Amino acid sequence: MSGQLESALRGRRLLLVLDNCEHVVEAVAALAESLLRAAPELHILATSQEPLGVDGETLWNVPPLAESSAVRLFVARATAVAPGFELTPDNAEVVAAICRRLDGIPLALELAATRVRALGVQELAGRLDDRFRVLTSGRRGAPPRQQTLRAMIDWSWELLTGPDRAVLRRLAVHAGSFTLASAEQVTGEDVLDVLPRLVDRSLVLVADGPRYRLLESVKAYCVERLREAGEYEETRRRHLAFYTELAERAELRGPGQREWLERLDRETAELRAAFEGATTAESALRLVNALAWYWYLRGRWTEAQRSLEWAVGLDGGSGSARAQALVWQAGLALLGSDGAERGEVAYEQIDDPVLRARARWFMGFAQRGFNDLDRTSELVGVALEEFRELDDRWGVAAALSVRATVGRARGDLVQARLDAAESEAGFREVGDAWGRLKATNTLAELAEIAGDYERAAGLHREGLRMAEELELWTDASFRLSGLGRIALLSGDFAAADELHGRAMRLAAGQSNKVAEHFAEVGLALSARRQGKFDQVEAHLGKWISWIRGVAGEPGLALVLAELGFAAEQRGDAEAALAFHLDGLASARKIGDPRAVALALEGLAGARSLAGEPGMAARLLGAATALRESVGAPLPEAERGDVDRISRVVREALGDEAYRAEFERGVSDGL
Repeated sequence: MSGQLESALRGRRLLLVLDNCEHVVEAVAALAESLLRAAPELHILATSQEPLGVDGETLWNVPPLAESSAVRLFVARATAVAPGFELTPDNAEVVAAICRRLDGIPLALELAATRVRALGVQELAGRLDDRFRVLTSGRRGAPPRQQTLRAMIDWSWELLTGPDRAVLRRLAVHAGSFTLASAEQVTGEDVLDVLPRLVDRSLVLVADGPRYRLLESVKAYCVERLREAGEYEETRRRHLAFYTELAERAELRGPGQREWLERLDRETAELRAAFEGATTAESALRLVNALAWYWYLRGRWTEAQRSLEWAVGLDGGSGSARAQALVWQAGLALLGSDGAERGEVAYEQIDDPVLRARARWFMGFAQRGFNDLDRTSELVGVALEEFRELDDRWGVAAALSVRATVGRARGDLVQARLDAAESEAGFREVGDAWGRLKATNTLAELAEIAGDYERAAGLHREGLRMAEELELWTDASFRLSGLGRIALLSGDFAAADELHGRAMRLAAGQSNKVAEHFAEVGLALSARRQGKFDQVEAHLGKWISWIRGVAGEPGLALVLAELGFAAEQRGDAEAALAFHLDGLASARKIGDPRAVALALEGLAGARSLAGEPGMAARLLGAATALRESVGAPLPEAERGDVDRISRVVREALGDEAYRAEFERGVSDGL
């Protein structure tokens, strides 16, 4: 036969098409080589699930249809069998989902389209988990392998060798894309030769990375084969072991932080699948403890809480692992809710001294800004001593960072500055960008308090750069708000509003109420300074009840002060007095001298408006003394309210009486 073809084709310039060559690939390859030698002007187009492997061969991979093309094919075939069917806004999303779940495979789409008349697209989409039973109605005149989805994949499966089948079915435990290393450990085989053959047959697809994945229909088929072979549970255990070890190797507290965050991001689907396969307390606790810090950094607190709750609810597992998981659970509950503690934590049950110190630190870190600062100081202080004894440089920097925020809140600005600077240097030394974000934020706030706006802005810009590089969007929101505050204090209200608006949208997208609140307070600060008093109420009024529901009422004193100043500037003495008295109570509760001073300054404006200039002068004196006692006099850019109120009071009393009442407030306080 080949001799006759050679004679017929010799000297002619033709294209010869050889279709469906995969089941006779060796014979076709030999024929192709023979014909090409005899007829140099001949071109051959061969369709096959694997290359022919002859000289001069150029491969052209035929990928699944893109979603738009898949939708057009599905709609065309569905319209042919179900007159009146059409793509509409109501069904477009579910049609697209069907096409995605069928991987854009033309035969699968055509088979699915035949079911539209009987099932409709909603029911069809809901039954694709059982796709091999659903997609069974093909064209009667088509070859058997093209009449059902199972027959199509059966055809490819039967062409594989035993080792190739073993690798392919075991790869099906992956939830998404996977690496070569994962393929090797999960299958328990040397896949260097097998994987390329499966790729050549389009049973495994190459993704970026390089990473690999199975089409959903191939995966579903192979899971069935894996169960038939009795290998499903063992393969899932290998999958769990690989991804648990990966999570434990992840160094999220050092120079590889960014790369590891990105790597774990890529492995999110596999990590979730691994957790679903963790059927014992020991395996579940091990995995959640390895992932908890990653979940925190990525803001996936709901996922973390759900996973931790399930893991600690299983019977068994070591007491140390369970205690560690309970710390993560309690700390994340604090961060993600109202600041209420969830019972006592047994730190001493954690065997590893480093993990025990980090657990104590994390609870202190989670409590900062909530409740009694003494509790935070106690936890962080003990953790700091433990970190120093262990020579844990990351831990020392982390503890100092939290201690700096406590110092700032208490008005101990000198020590706060020292702690924050030492923390930043420590985090820089170990290469932890997240830690530097936290430390430089405190340094920026302290620079702002001192009126050094250039330094504050520089620190916020550096923090924003690090947050964006790490894709820590809540931190990015806070740094945008920080820059907004500096623009506000510099008198650039347009820039302040733009920065705070960006910060607020970013925080809302992360469902982070604390960051959203902080950004909207910035918008209110700007509105009042522009005389837009109604906007102040619109921005801040809705936050009061939310803040009151959070332990420690973080930020309430500032919100009430701004509402009080706005009322005073509108001429409403009664409302101003009520807001500022409420704000004073909140400020004294948290023990921040600067917040108390702000409330006293607001009360001075309210008393002045109410016709009590003497009391107003004494309040101004007491506020000034408080600010000076912590080394934080008002910078020039923040003196607007005090100077405005002072002028009115001075005019009412006269210079001499004003000075006397003011000094009385300085010396006696209130």
